[in-house]
Amino acid sequence: MKNKEFEICVRAVIKHQGKILMCWNKAKKYYFFLGGHINFGERARETLARELKEELNISIKKCSFIGTVENIFIKENKKHHEIDLVFEIKPKKIITKSKEDHIGFFLIDINNFSKEKILPIALKKAILKWLKDKKTFWASQIY
Repeated sequence: MKNKEFEICVRAVIKHQGKILMCWNKAKKYYFFLGGHINFGERARETLARELKEELNISIKKCSFIGTVENIFIKENKKHHEIDLVFEIKPKKIITKSKEDHIGFFLIDINNFSKEKILPIALKKAILKWLKDKKTFWASQIY
């Protein structure tokens, strides 16, 4: 297939008072975990620090690796293969005011987490399991 894309991303799980801080895609109406694409030569933690600073002006206090998710999907008629390195983040402060117009940020109650539209689904399921057992995870999904 032409127009193949391979991406390595970092994702942040930020828990706060029984809730998880999530990013909302205003145009497509779904939640996703904060983070973004790793630039060539950039370390995963540096990417997390950069993305959280750019999107919310949040600084990292503590960062712990919790798992990896592989996600293969079609977006805008292009096949994407994404590897998400997932970290639990303890920020210096919690902020939900977006610095970007196309996305919003919300604290989602962990008890309602399974009912929300969160993509990728494999990452959502892995986080729900991780919240219970705290075991490092690997998940994979193909759309």
